Amino acid sequence: MTRDTRAFWLRAPGAGEIRSVTLPAPSADEVLVRTRYSGVSRGTETLVFAGRVPADQYATMRAPFQEGDFPAPVKYGYLNVGVVEEGPDALRGRTVFCLYPHQTAYVVPADAVVVVPERVPGARAVLAGTVETAVNALWDAAPLVGDRVTVVGGGMVGCCVAALLARFPGVRAELVDADPARAAVAAALGVDFALPADAAGGRDLVVHASASAAGLQRSLELLRPEGTVLELSWYGDRPVTLSLGGAFHSRRLRIHSSQVGTVSPRRTDRSYRDRLALALDLLADPAFDALLTGRSRFADLPDVLDRLGSGRLPALCQLITYDEE
Repeated sequence: MTRDTRAFWLRAPGAGEIRSVTLPAPSADEVLVRTRYSGVSRGTETLVFAGRVPADQYATMRAPFQEGDFPAPVKYGYLNVGVVEEGPDALRGRTVFCLYPHQTAYVVPADAVVVVPERVPGARAVLAGTVETAVNALWDAAPLVGDRVTVVGGGMVGCCVAALLARFPGVRAELVDADPARAAVAAALGVDFALPADAAGGRDLVVHASASAAGLQRSLELLRPEGTVLELSWYGDRPVTLSLGGAFHSRRLRIHSSQVGTVSPRRTDRSYRDRLALALDLLADPAFDALLTGRSRFADLPDVLDRLGSGRLPALCQLITYDEE
């Protein structure tokens, strides 16, 4: 039985700390979860850590169980895997995923957790929130059999999209990133790799996830006439400049946004829970282990986020472990 717990808080932009928390006893329709792993969503969480959430996006960017408000103090995060210690008989002892921040244990409504399939290791299951983003992106993009598709940006989201595209019949996917080290990750996921200057052109669809203006510009350049860029990047408060005076209009190119906060209109019959359950089922593929590129202890999370934000710690998904608790 867990009652006293600890949570990671952003005390001020660029400064995190571990705080003590006393949990309430769960009610009949709640569960108490002891965390085994959490994951750092490098793109979004490092922007939050740096205090770079635009003021007009404070409400939109709230995580489901966030406490506090942007820019700080705030408890933020959404990739959490744990074991149910108390709750309904059907859930007690089960490994579950929850969109909960980094905390050693927590109490949430029972319907806020999704059971991790037995064939999915707990560590890999922290990717569920990111694979869910990729699922929604491909619902928005709706690639067709035989499409030529490029993913620009080899971060967590881009790699998850590439991994799913590799399983589409007839689709030859290419992952494009400025870091040559991403070639090994692409190979593990079963997709081709290219540096930006060497990327294949004439693409039916380009999924952009590099969070850079240069990446978005290159994405447009890779399209065939009437092609579409699906924009997944979140830039925080950074402005983005594009050159649209060349072939953008004459080739009738399109930029379409996608964001996981809304289930794709193409799948209005699916709920958020359905989408998350699908993501967990897809994680039975061991290829996704290539995205777990580092491990750190929960106690070290303030320093880990600082190093991730500054680039001193290169990682795709940094896995946070709670064994010492």
